[in-house]
Amino acid sequence: MSIRVTIWNEYVHEKSRPEAAALYPCGIHAFLRDVLKSEEIEVTTATLEEPEQGLPDAVLENTDVLIWWGHVKHQLVADELVEKIEKRVHEGMGMIFLHSAHKSKPFCRIIGTTGNLTWGREQRCVLWNLMPTHPIAKGVPAHFELREELYSEPFFVPKPDDLIFCTWYEDGNLFRGGMTYTRGLGKIFYFHPGHEICNSYYDKNVQQVLKNAVAWCAPTRYEGFDISKCHKQTEPIL
Repeated sequence: MSIRVTIWNEYVHEKSRPEAAALYPCGIHAFLRDVLKSEEIEVTTATLEEPEQGLPDAVLENTDVLIWWGHVKHQLVADELVEKIEKRVHEGMGMIFLHSAHKSKPFCRIIGTTGNLTWGREQRCVLWNLMPTHPIAKGVPAHFELREELYSEPFFVPKPDDLIFCTWYEDGNLFRGGMTYTRGLGKIFYFHPGHEICNSYYDKNVQQVLKNAVAWCAPTRYEGFDISKCHKQTEPIL
């Protein structure tokens, strides 16, 4: 059975910034679709401007892993949709948040954070593979270089389950750039490369990380299991 992936993208910069359009003429979502699709991965795309913001119930229910790219239109994502996404994650849908999605409504809601960080100019950076035995790091070298927008600590997120990649920038800044969480039955991966006018998604190592992340985030099948019926703690444990 193939993994059903939906790639959600604001799809704003590619239509308004010539530099972004030159890199991703059909949108970041379309580029990543072509990177990821295979016999093992079935990919569909969705954008903010589509009906129901691209994610009607039927699409969410048939998504194993949801990939999210957002930047300047976070506030336009409907709260009702965010609640539905959170519910699906708790039920087992995997999520991959890319680049500026650290400030998206789904990320902040599901992870429980403001997502605030320090940012700066585009520059040379080195991504260090801190957990080479982790499935997301399979086939990824000990380190590799990109040119990316600076994201830097402090990064206001809860302690991750696994810190897989840490990024050093030529200005001397450090950033926890690849980390995992679990919420309910859902596995979550945040990965920072992907500034709209940088060519990071063309990098073979970045592509390998994303393919690995899809496989890792894909849900384990729990036949007949309904998490909504699990006991909810309503009184403090003394």
